[in-house]
Amino acid sequence: MPEEPEAPETPETPLEAELQVRTLDAHSLRGLAHPLRIRMLAALRHDGPATASRLAEQFGESSGATSYHLRQLAAHGFVEDAPGHGKGRERWWKAAHDGTQFDESLIYATDPETRGAAEAFLHEIMTIHGQEMNTWLGNAHTWPQEWRAASDLSDFTLRLTPTQTHELVDKMHELVNSYRDLPEGEGAETVRIHTHSFPRHSGD
Repeated sequence: MPEEPEAPETPETPLEAELQVRTLDAHSLRGLAHPLRIRMLAALRHDGPATASRLAEQFGESSGATSYHLRQLAAHGFVEDAPGHGKGRERWWKAAHDGTQFDESLIYATDPETRGAAEAFLHEIMTIHGQEMNTWLGNAHTWPQEWRAASDLSDFTLRLTPTQTHELVDKMHELVNSYRDLPEGEGAETVRIHTHSFPRHSGD
């Protein structure tokens, strides 16, 4: 994001090749670039299959709204039926992929609608990252000391070329992905990892 995120397009590592990652194009981006759809897709990836009613309760929306947006996500191939869940007649949905890959070229598309969708998508991802950090900081005192000590909130400033920066990002992604298939140890929890890399002019 995913999931998801959500990361700039980079060459696949062997592990990433095993993951089901959806690369956004102009058409699929316009189908996803809605705040509720982005959040529902992330919830299905993080928490597993759900119904429109469950998602409505989670996000404070009507089940009619979540049902509509789930159908739109399905039409663009982001979600699919999750058979075998529940005993009632309500439809269950699951994410169709493990993550989403953003192609930076969409920011420079000649079509204004595509550019607007790209900007809306990235702004929503950044909003979610900020909210996740605020939630952690507001609730950190409720977690055991070992988890508070394991968390991280750091930033670094380097002097790099675009090529070096791309190489650094690739290595960070490779390192994070190398932890995906580790045996789940006692006390394991879902851990969110955010990475942000961007240039700035001196004095900005």
